[in-house]
Amino acid sequence: MLSSLRALPAGRPLTRLRAVRFSSHDAPKYNEPTGFLFGEKPPPPGQRRIKQPWETLWYYGMYGTMAIGTVLLYFKPDTSIQTWALKEAKQRMEARGEKYKYEPSPSSIS
Repeated sequence: MLSSLRALPAGRPLTRLRAVRFSSHDAPKYNEPTGFLFGEKPPPPGQRRIKQPWETLWYYGMYGTMAIGTVLLYFKPDTSIQTWALKEAKQRMEARGEKYKYEPSPSSIS
């Protein structure tokens, strides 16, 4: 493109350059809507739909992964800062000989 700009005479305006479209192809294809789910025609009455080979693997993979993820999330260890801080505070208070649970005095219960 740069070499073609240099080849232009000095008096010729740049607006007359012709646009070159290198990646242009035909217009995109348009699939006319059929009204069927995923464009599949339903089988005749009394017949079942034939599954494609990848569908069973997809179902087991998708729902199996979700089940394993749910179990792993349920049994995930608690690593929050609040849990750590509570455990650390209890250890330090026990080391000093203090009680970490509140027990009301008998005189305050009336």
